[in-house]
Amino acid sequence: MKFKKNVLLKNYTTFKIGGPAEYFFVAKTEKDLINAVSEAKRQKLSFFVLGKGSNILIPDKGLKGLVIKIDIQSFKRKDNEIIVGAGFNLAELVNKTADLELSGLEWSVGIPGTIGGAIYGNAGSFEMSMKNIIKEVNIFDVKKGQIINLKNKDCKFSYRNSMFKKKNNFIIISTVLKLKKKLKNKIKNKIKDYIIYKKTVQPLNYPSAGSIFKNPKGFIAGKLIEECGLKGKLIGGAKISDKHANFIVNFKNAKEKDVKKLISLVKKTVKSKFKINLEEEIIIL
Repeated sequence: MKFKKNVLLKNYTTFKIGGPAEYFFVAKTEKDLINAVSEAKRQKLSFFVLGKGSNILIPDKGLKGLVIKIDIQSFKRKDNEIIVGAGFNLAELVNKTADLELSGLEWSVGIPGTIGGAIYGNAGSFEMSMKNIIKEVNIFDVKKGQIINLKNKDCKFSYRNSMFKKKNNFIIISTVLKLKKKLKNKIKNKIKDYIIYKKTVQPLNYPSAGSIFKNPKGFIAGKLIEECGLKGKLIGGAKISDKHANFIVNFKNAKEKDVKKLISLVKKTVKSKFKINLEEEIIIL
């Protein structure tokens, strides 16, 4: 098995920020993934699993060891359920299920990630999340070297969280989603409504990692940041969006340090003004 060397990771993230991976491998099948992990262990390499690279900030110096990009795109329908690979693009899945007259994923339109990444962070929008539609998740337990099937309750889903964030030895391979039968035109109309809304409120014309902070209980992070007068704040090439204050955009060749400085500024300012500690939603490596 051959790994690529010094692959620039900014080309694999929605932020368009990040240095080279020492070693890089694209896993297109379950077998690819298992073999890559085995080879990494044999070579005593640390490894990091990457989906579509949304919701993440990768260092400019890059990552040591092996980066495994999950590109498992299997798809199977069984009545109102679908069994889908972790590397399947969420945007494509929304349209595919709509064409099959299956409803349940409309809320996820515009979320730039894979189904595996969405499960990992329990992605959500419009008061819905992955927790609402997942029946089972198939994972590879790196320590045991086994494929394990987890039920919804085993995943310990909570707001933008799951047990996968704590269990680094669990790699998501595929999932079974429970959807509902609905007329295609009704699903498509709902998707269209969501797209129009997101285009109105989110800065989709610049690279970003999505929402930077989780909403504190009883508050909206973007509103708190806006009320601190930080909309449009620029550090280096990174900018707090003029459109949505909970988005930091790559305005002009932003560096990792630019984003980190803005995150730090936001946290300090919100803490000072509102006595609220903001917690990052994105993963900072």
